[in-house]
Amino acid sequence: MRKLLFLAVFCIGLSAIAQEEITLNWLTDFEEAKKVSKKTNKPILIYFTGSDWCPPCKMLKEDFFYTEKFKEKSKDFVLVMADFPRRQDIITQEQFAENVALGKKYNTQNKFPNIVAVDYKGKKIDNITSYNMLRDPSRHYKFLEKILKNY
Repeated sequence: MRKLLFLAVFCIGLSAIAQEEITLNWLTDFEEAKKVSKKTNKPILIYFTGSDWCPPCKMLKEDFFYTEKFKEKSKDFVLVMADFPRRQDIITQEQFAENVALGKKYNTQNKFPNIVAVDYKGKKIDNITSYNMLRDPSRHYKFLEKILKNY
């Protein structure tokens, strides 16, 4: 009985570790992000996503954003998430309106996912759109390297 109890506790512990999600410091206020960017001298990455309806966005989140490799690289950026969910209970109406305004300026072609790099003044540096079904994020890591090299 004791062995069975130990095995059950051990399995529960392993599943909790396996399900641990990587947390990133996503901001939603672009003006705040610009202040942080200026203070830290880091470029801003704006991630335009449809979190509840966009399959490539969900795959990019899993394969790129929520990996240890990106978590390490994210320390060199100020992260901003501009979500455009279909479900109205995911973000507030005020946040949605702010995201729409941000999208009109930086996601003019309305593509998802779209990552836009800007400086602390809000000047666009570059962007990368889409994510393919091969689920290979190497192009996105090259994008990050390019931004850091030229910032």
